[in-house]
Amino acid sequence: MTDGNGYFVHPQGICESTSIGRGTRIWAFSHVLPGAVLGSDVNVNDHVFVENDVVIGDRVTLKSGVQIWDGIRLGHDVFVGPNATFTNDRFPRSKQYPDSFARTVVEDGASIGGGAVILPGIRVGRRAMIGAGAVVTKDVPPYAIVVGNPARIVGYSDTPEPTVETRNAAIGSPVAEGLHTLRTVSDIRGDLLPLDIPGDLPFTPKRVFFVHGVSSKEVRGEHAHRRCEQFLISLTGSVSCIVDDGTSRREFVLNDPSMGLHMPPMTWGTQYRYSADAVLCVFASELYDNADYIRDYEEFLQLARGE
Repeated sequence: MTDGNGYFVHPQGICESTSIGRGTRIWAFSHVLPGAVLGSDVNVNDHVFVENDVVIGDRVTLKSGVQIWDGIRLGHDVFVGPNATFTNDRFPRSKQYPDSFARTVVEDGASIGGGAVILPGIRVGRRAMIGAGAVVTKDVPPYAIVVGNPARIVGYSDTPEPTVETRNAAIGSPVAEGLHTLRTVSDIRGDLLPLDIPGDLPFTPKRVFFVHGVSSKEVRGEHAHRRCEQFLISLTGSVSCIVDDGTSRREFVLNDPSMGLHMPPMTWGTQYRYSADAVLCVFASELYDNADYIRDYEEFLQLARGE
């Protein structure tokens, strides 16, 4: 049936809420409690339960067998696969209730695969992808693809295939936006990488630091700088680097010390897939200043887009 507000409830479905957007469809054997808020064009498949303290955005898909418990917030365009499980209490006891339930947030455009388990209080970033059967125990960054138990990052969605450059480009020339070749002197004794400062870098650095001993399953970066610019060189091993200017995203593989990646201010940077022998050298244009960091991706997007 369709009521006067323009949403559909199957004759064998139960919808006690009046906060339902136009075009939303609630199918058979699903139950929506009175306090729930559902946006427009939401598709609630068979055998779904939605509790009271729940907010669901527009164009969300809830596949069969999903339960959305108190404290859960789903953004716009979220996909929740069949039998995915949300939880809201880390230490549940029968008939014992906490003063408040943990808040779990799934941001716009994220997808959760069938059978995945999301622990309480987790934030899943925008357009992240949770693999089928994954057990998510920590926050998932925007665009991250996570799989396994516990879930680990294996890639990033909505990002072009990684760019791997070699020494074929002219010395000192940019071979791709942000990626530069560096002078290397090679002979029978080995390779020498000289850097004249100022001169060989896009800026004069005030600070340098080295990242090493990173497990391949761990992720570094995940922040932007307001004023500081950086130049990254993988001295040994391989590191995958994602750069995001708020409009477009690219991924580069640094696996040759003759290649350096320039990250201007207001660039969201992420480094992952460190090889066991990776040593990443980072030149910074400014001294360390915690106030220069932007650690929240939504705040970064607003600043980068001038909102």
